Amino acid sequence: MKVDKLGSWRRTHYSRDIRPELDGEEVIVLGWVRDIRDLGGIRFIILQDKEGTVQITVPQDKVDEETLRKADSLQRQYCIGVKGIVKRMSKAPGGAEIIPREMRILGIAKQPLPIDITGRTPADIDVRLDARIIDLRRDENQAIFRIRHKVLEATRSFLIRQGFMEVNTPKIIASATEGGAALFPIAYFEREAFLAQSPQLYKEQLVIDFEKVFEIGPTFRAEKSHTRRHLTEFTSIDIEEAFATAEDVMKVAEELMHYVCKVVKETCKEELEILKHDVEVPKLPFKRLTYDEVIQDLKEVGIEIPWGEDIPTVAYRALGKIHPYFYFITDWPTRLKPFYIKPRDDNPEISEGFDMMWHWIELASGGTRIHDKELLIRRLREQGLSPESFSYHLKTFDYGMPPHAGWAIGLERVVMMLTGRKNIREVVLFPRDRFRLTP
Repeated sequence: MKVDKLGSWRRTHYSRDIRPELDGEEVIVLGWVRDIRDLGGIRFIILQDKEGTVQITVPQDKVDEETLRKADSLQRQYCIGVKGIVKRMSKAPGGAEIIPREMRILGIAKQPLPIDITGRTPADIDVRLDARIIDLRRDENQAIFRIRHKVLEATRSFLIRQGFMEVNTPKIIASATEGGAALFPIAYFEREAFLAQSPQLYKEQLVIDFEKVFEIGPTFRAEKSHTRRHLTEFTSIDIEEAFATAEDVMKVAEELMHYVCKVVKETCKEELEILKHDVEVPKLPFKRLTYDEVIQDLKEVGIEIPWGEDIPTVAYRALGKIHPYFYFITDWPTRLKPFYIKPRDDNPEISEGFDMMWHWIELASGGTRIHDKELLIRRLREQGLSPESFSYHLKTFDYGMPPHAGWAIGLERVVMMLTGRKNIREVVLFPRDRFRLTP
């Protein structure tokens, strides 16, 4: 089939603009065929654009032969333009429809489509991910990614108002940030390099220059766990603040979550309705639980964890039932935290590190950083890392490194929480995990 040219046509209205008040006006709408109903003498075409859907009604006795011929040839997902007259119609979505005067077919979609774009016929997530661009046409996915966009917008707005400056650090690095176990090596001309696990070391260095920085960007971890909450490429929201401690940046984290939840609840009502999900705006401040208190809570429900051991997933699930919303876990054993987390002055076995939790899922990890060069070298050696591999980072500690603190929040886990999704791959446009490298 020969397709038409766009020519001089430009959209005059989006789908959501087609209201009864426009009755009698000529409009041009552009989008894709979402669905078709043919009732013999009349055909209903649902056109979808980025704002929603609008009904195009094609009465056989009221349109010219060329428009009728094109309407008869349409299939789902065809890209079309329609010039027509708005007609008030109470039964139509939005209370109005468009009677076409002219139609242009701008793109053809091969039939049958790999999945049902209306969502009436469900498909397994891997089938949907294999046809991701079509899958993203579904109402649920449109809602998820509009909410994700709003989360990013709100996060930037909040952090900038708090005096943080946005930065972008390298994603191709020469040495590990937190050790080499979860690194992706790459060929970098004649040398070996790695994809960045985190902007951690760069953002620490940048507090010397800018004091309060944040970055929203991709991070890469060779994560072998294949669960509903793990990815090999994900988006991290990072902050670092000079002249601050763990408690200072915990306050930033909880206030950010409060603000983001409030914005989503107030501005994404349609999207939340589509997802059949509600967002509760958390009360401030969040509960603070020490590692020791968590161990005791778990002991009381029959889960014994020796002091100094990490908390396994099954224990976190139990903890989420005891504390079913936002809370912090503080005072972690130093040996469980990365080398750059500061040990407490009064008890070096306990760190100034924290995790921010939602139910049983870790949303963020952070803490007070070590700003004493000799202590940092000792911590590197304690964790079996070579100080020589971090020489470029250690050098910056000779330039007046201030006391500082920060955290990293996993964007995708936040979006899971706000949309009620159970699988993290649902909230990533093109997810990457141990087994998926396409599309």
